[in-house]
Amino acid sequence: MPLTVDRAKPAVPFGGRYRLIDFVLSNLVNSGLFQIVVLTQYMSQSLTRHLSRAWRLSRALDQFVEPVPAQQRTGLDWYKGSADAIFQNLNVIDDESPEHVAVFGADHIYKMNVAHMLDEHVASGAEMTIAAIPVPISEANQFGIIEVDALGRMIGFDEKPRQPRAMPGRPDMALASMGNYIFRRKVLVDRIVEDAHREDTTHDFGKDVIPRMLAEGSHIQVYDFSQNPVPGMSLAERGYWRDVGTIDSYYQASMDLIAVSPVMNLYNRDWPIRTDFRNHPPAKFVHADLDRVGMATESLVCEGCIISGGQISKSLLSPMVRVNSFSTVEGCILLDGVNIGRRVVVKNAIIDKGVEVPPGTWIGVDPVADAARGFTVTDSGLVVVPKGTNFR
Repeated sequence: MPLTVDRAKPAVPFGGRYRLIDFVLSNLVNSGLFQIVVLTQYMSQSLTRHLSRAWRLSRALDQFVEPVPAQQRTGLDWYKGSADAIFQNLNVIDDESPEHVAVFGADHIYKMNVAHMLDEHVASGAEMTIAAIPVPISEANQFGIIEVDALGRMIGFDEKPRQPRAMPGRPDMALASMGNYIFRRKVLVDRIVEDAHREDTTHDFGKDVIPRMLAEGSHIQVYDFSQNPVPGMSLAERGYWRDVGTIDSYYQASMDLIAVSPVMNLYNRDWPIRTDFRNHPPAKFVHADLDRVGMATESLVCEGCIISGGQISKSLLSPMVRVNSFSTVEGCILLDGVNIGRRVVVKNAIIDKGVEVPPGTWIGVDPVADAARGFTVTDSGLVVVPKGTNFR
């Protein structure tokens, strides 16, 4: 919030011209997996519109990315949890009859060769394989924490524990589930159906299905994401994964993109992040007077932007943003269509789509004043200006 007031989290813009969901879909398609269903529920219109425009695969080759809205097929309830979402759409799995099913989250930032994980899943003979990555022990209570044996099999699992168990030999780190799973189809269907008929469950993979499988002796293999080979990826990038569950984490992941040697490199031609292409003109930088220079440094500037005598630094500008003369934008994320008036100062802020910032406005300079305007101000001092803001 407030970026998810009127859009599902996977539809939140990211990196100038992408949506969060573009990263997992690009991973799947780049890995050669072309039969993809997206289960939607909350505020799904912008997500569905994006999928229909940006992700039209070849139906002639039996390739598809299909949004499936919550339909209450099994009763009057909406999705009760991640496992229930699959249960209510088992017809989708039955229609295709795959040998294996990948269940992936739609709102994380990372690159992953899913085909490599699938190959290891098949080779291990596991009923289920779960992708995992080390996280700082101080953050581990936000994740499902895994214990593994020498052969990579899961021997322990705690969902968001208060006192996470550290990795052997690494007291400052814990092994966390990424929420990405591959199942044998029959195992998935049987487990989901069983869970649906239980009363002692929240119908969630992390809280219910995985712990129950582990307790009953199922073979659950743990996939080491830090060793995932992505074509064209540098060693510094390997293992990069961000759960952008808060405004601050979203902002930090965005800032990761503009580093000189970014740990999330959008310029890897061997592993492109795919999205919608719109007919915008090139970015334009105008005015070169002594006190009125249109320029951007250490920034990403998308197509259609006009930097008209303003100065941009360490920022991301989405398509069709305009920054007018004598204005300063520093450490900011400006989403589509934002218009920064003359002599505006904006620092450490996220401004949502279509906001018109009047001349002479200061944002991100005085947290008290920003909060008084009704903007979200995080503990770190980051300011979020929501869609529809009227400064008058």
